[in-house]
Amino acid sequence: MPVNNPIAPLLAGNNTLVLDGALATELEARGCNLSDALWSAKVLIENPELIYQVHLDYFNAGAQCAITASYQATPQGFLPRGLDERQSLALIAKSVQLAQQARTDYLAQHPQAGPLLVAGSVGPYGAYLADGSEYRGDYHLPQAEMIAFHRPRIAALAQAGVDLLACETLPSFSELQALLALLQEEFPRLGAWFSFTLRDSQHLSDGTPLRDVLALLRGNPQVLAVGINCIALENVTPALREFAALSDKPLLVYPNSGEHYDAQSKTWHACGGGHGGLPERLAEWRQLGAQLIGGCCRTTPQDIQAIAAQVSAHQ
Repeated sequence: MPVNNPIAPLLAGNNTLVLDGALATELEARGCNLSDALWSAKVLIENPELIYQVHLDYFNAGAQCAITASYQATPQGFLPRGLDERQSLALIAKSVQLAQQARTDYLAQHPQAGPLLVAGSVGPYGAYLADGSEYRGDYHLPQAEMIAFHRPRIAALAQAGVDLLACETLPSFSELQALLALLQEEFPRLGAWFSFTLRDSQHLSDGTPLRDVLALLRGNPQVLAVGINCIALENVTPALREFAALSDKPLLVYPNSGEHYDAQSKTWHACGGGHGGLPERLAEWRQLGAQLIGGCCRTTPQDIQAIAAQVSAHQ
C-alpha cells in the first residue's frame, strides 16, 4: 500500500507550505499557567476550547497546517493525574478533533482556502521527562521500550484521522530509529515529518552527525519532510545548509521567535543581535530550500500572518 503523502501535491502547486506557530506559549499569553510537566497537554483537560481558538487564529493568519496539542500528551504523562489509558487516548484524540474543527470552521468561511492539513504532534521521550532533555538527547531506552512508549499516542492520532505526523523536537538518533521501525511495522500508510534539535549545525543534540541521520531517512517513503524546530533563529541558516546538502526530502523549519529558553528555570530570555525575526529571514531560508516554514516557541499568529503574506507575494 502506498504511503499517504498530503504534502507533495501542495508543494507541487505552491512552493511553500505555511505551518502554524507556537501553541503552548500562545496559550500562556492567553492566561494559561503551563508551569507543569504536561505543558500544553494540561489545557486539553482544563480548557480545550482555548486550543481550538488558537488553531483557528493560525488558520485565519494564513497557516496551511495545524499541529495538534499532543506534543506532551501520553498515557504515561496523564497517569499521575489519575487518568487511565482509555481516558488518555481520548484526550489525544481530542487534540486532533480540536484542530479538525478549527479547520472545518475556517473553511466554512473561506471555502477557497484549502486544502489545509492537521499534523499530529509526536514529541520525544525527553518531553515526557519534562527536564529539558529534548534539547540534549541524553536519555536511553531499549528500542522495544521506546516503541512501546510511542505506540499508544501514534495509534490514537492515526485513528483520529490526522493527515500526517509531526515527529518533532527530536534530539536522539536511537529514538528516531525506534519511530521509523514503529511506523514501518504498524502504520505503513502513515507519513510523517521529522524535525530535530541540534547541538550545532552538523550534529543532533545527542551528538550524532547529521550525515548519519539523513542517510537513514533518505529514500524512506514515510519520511515526508525533514528539518529543524525549536532552535534559535541565528542557528537556522547554517543548519539548513547542512540539511540541503545531505537530504533528498523537502526541508522544513519552524524555529523559536528569537528568544532563548533556559530549560532549568523554564524561562525565556531576550537575546541581542538585531537581525530581525522570522519574516525577515524567510527569503534566505527559501533560497536554501526550505519549503515548509512556520514558528515554534514564542511565535504568534502575527508572525505567521507576516510569513503567509510574504509567501503569497512571491509565488
